[in-house]
Amino acid sequence: MHDMPTATGPAAAGSTADTAPRVHLIGAGPGDPELLTLKAVRVLQQASVALVDDLVHDGCLRHLPASCRVVHVGKRGGCASTPQTFIERLMVAEAWRGERVVRLKGGDPLLFGRAGEEIAALRAAGIAVEVVPGITAGVAAAAASAVSLTHRDHARGVAFVTGHPAAGNGVDWAALARSGLTLVIYMGVATAAAIQQALLDGGLPARTPALLVQSASSPHERRLRTRLGALAASLAASGLASPCVMIIGAVTEAPMQTAMPMPTPMQAQAEAVVEAWPGSPSVLGTMPHPVSPAPAAKARVA
Repeated sequence: MHDMPTATGPAAAGSTADTAPRVHLIGAGPGDPELLTLKAVRVLQQASVALVDDLVHDGCLRHLPASCRVVHVGKRGGCASTPQTFIERLMVAEAWRGERVVRLKGGDPLLFGRAGEEIAALRAAGIAVEVVPGITAGVAAAAASAVSLTHRDHARGVAFVTGHPAAGNGVDWAALARSGLTLVIYMGVATAAAIQQALLDGGLPARTPALLVQSASSPHERRLRTRLGALAASLAASGLASPCVMIIGAVTEAPMQTAMPMPTPMQAQAEAVVEAWPGSPSVLGTMPHPVSPAPAAKARVA
């Protein structure tokens, strides 16, 4: 039995489905606030407490009411993070106080967002959960270069894979190398050399094209085209860092096989050419990405 706090907040009255404790897990998308769904905006506008991940764009917080309490629970690969158990306990406590709690996560909550653990903890505490999907960084990274992840001429499907698996739950890179799937790898910057070697050992050709996208859909977006055999060296030379998604497979070259319009002078100036594989120039640059300015911030930050 849980010793629940007395419900005294805005959702405390009664015990109907509308007023029972409930938490929304919301996908904030990859960076551009305009990629929020309409439902995400509506739920944010009704929130009284928001637990926000580090990678969520500040523009998404403009939809919170001025009275909403914002708690930053930084989650970023390779950096100090708020303990997951603390986040779960805080959501439970605030929901049972009657607060309208939202958990705002970068990308999509159900894809490498630890939503499964949070859903289990909330349900165990007798709290209803609703998930509002968001656009995951892997899809945004593909969109940045007009890459079809499941192009029928080049791939059987797509696999979303973590480069930072939990202990005892390692990735079978050899199986993925043989799969014929496009590989979309999250959180792989720190382990790029090991991933590269494991895929090569599994039989994936060294000339397999790869596209790396940092901060997809944000004004700081940068892209690197390379080959599997030069992946780690190209990454190190480029200076790309987390958050960065790796897309490995023939689909990354498909858009380049189609006639493209000449780049604008701004685009041409933003791109720098590097050699990532003998005879195969790759593009590395900061690409202009239009993000509409958001209205002035209203939410109070705790």
